[in-house]
Amino acid sequence: MANRPALACLLLGGLAVLGFAPWGWWPVTLACFAAWLWLVHAAPTIRAALWRGWLFGLAHFTLGNIWIAEAFSYQDAVPHWLGPVAPFLLALFLAIYPMLAAGVAWRFRRTQPDVAYVLVFAAAWIVTEYLRGTLLTGYPWNPLAEIWLPLPGASALLAYIGTYALSGLTIVASGALTLLAVRRWRLAAGTAVVLALLTLGGVQLPLTPAVVPADAPRVRIVQPDLDQEQRPRDDYPIANLRALMKLGGTPGPAPRLILWPEGALRFNIEDGYPAQYNYLADPGEVRAAIAAPLGPRDVVLSGGQALQFDTHENLVSAGNSIFAIDARARLIGRYDKAHLVPWGEYLPARPLMSAIGLSRLVPGDIDFAAGPGPRTLALPGFGKAGFQVCYEIIFSGNVVDPKHRPDFLFNPSNDSWYSRSGPEQNLAQARLRAIEEGLPVLRATSTGVSAIIDAHGRVLASIPWNTRGAVEAPLPPPLPPTLFAQFGNWLAAIVASAMLLLAVAFRWWRR
Repeated sequence: MANRPALACLLLGGLAVLGFAPWGWWPVTLACFAAWLWLVHAAPTIRAALWRGWLFGLAHFTLGNIWIAEAFSYQDAVPHWLGPVAPFLLALFLAIYPMLAAGVAWRFRRTQPDVAYVLVFAAAWIVTEYLRGTLLTGYPWNPLAEIWLPLPGASALLAYIGTYALSGLTIVASGALTLLAVRRWRLAAGTAVVLALLTLGGVQLPLTPAVVPADAPRVRIVQPDLDQEQRPRDDYPIANLRALMKLGGTPGPAPRLILWPEGALRFNIEDGYPAQYNYLADPGEVRAAIAAPLGPRDVVLSGGQALQFDTHENLVSAGNSIFAIDARARLIGRYDKAHLVPWGEYLPARPLMSAIGLSRLVPGDIDFAAGPGPRTLALPGFGKAGFQVCYEIIFSGNVVDPKHRPDFLFNPSNDSWYSRSGPEQNLAQARLRAIEEGLPVLRATSTGVSAIIDAHGRVLASIPWNTRGAVEAPLPPPLPPTLFAQFGNWLAAIVASAMLLLAVAFRWWRR
């Protein structure tokens, strides 16, 4: 492989995916990044270093996003052959970010890899991963910090420094392995000690159920397991509603927060729409049907669509929304998804894309409209709820209204579009947000994986992928605001700056 660095970078980038969900083989990812850091350092020119960085990213992001391919099989307005090609096309762009990190680090190299080289690489990775999550609407899927979720002690650092900074420290851990090749032991020894302490410190005893009063609020998550392929059926709306209600359980002495997935409601439930748009059912009757089996203090949170009209009653857009319905069939709140998916929920440059025969992956003639951003809704009996629809949960530092901190986050999703690794990785990123913010995350999906995640990022209960069922448990409490919850991604900037200063100091000291 030493004589074929391009092939080696491709192979290493692909294998590095094994550290993420559903595999969790984090030592493989560390080893792959360590070898890649060596290859970048060995590049004879800046052009070669950039090329090695881009090739690593190309393989890494192609395989890391392979789950996207299945979504193209559900929309006849989009060529199905694009499915296998789409992850590769996306990776052509995403690979720019590791390419830039490699180029910056190469500029700072010396004859042999040293601590300064590793620190600069780590700082550059923090910056480029942050940019990947923000530029052009952002796509921070599978941040490198995610590989530490199997080690609770390591992943607990998320509460103090956040995802992007922990990704940078992951580069430092890989760089320590790189330095072993040139017999520089200090960083490697220090990293090994820290990892051992974090691993031992994160060993958790089995969760002992706390004594919960009989009337304490409970949460019930419903997973109907109705596949996307059933959507063209005329009876899908009523079949889906019946499946959801059948899994609603029996009211008890405690108020229950019943959670349904993204897009679960295929009926309109808001009043005031033009009559021709309520041809499936009257909104009031739908709400009454949902409320009928509820206990007196129960509340349903469900995904659905909020239609938006112009002054002439023409439909102009829709919101990917969450509706709150109480036991009296009242609509007591709504949240509209703010971070929409390009080509999924809206078509960028629609006139051009339409002219060349492309459409959205989600069927329909109108685009979704973006909501105002993170919002908090007070739910009587349950506290304050925050909302993040589907992949909104992957945006570190942008999931909570900072002026109105919620008590928990509700993350409905419809992952039936994707193959298994996608839902597993989305669940992993919901866990990252729970640890960062110190808030429980309640995740309801159509086909899995649905879960109740506590404020430490632990999965307390879940429903497996492609399984119909429901899970019910006491509503987990929040923690006090974490350091990350208070300062957000300024902490990533501080960690990256500290790494650069240490790199300069190391070089100065060596002189």
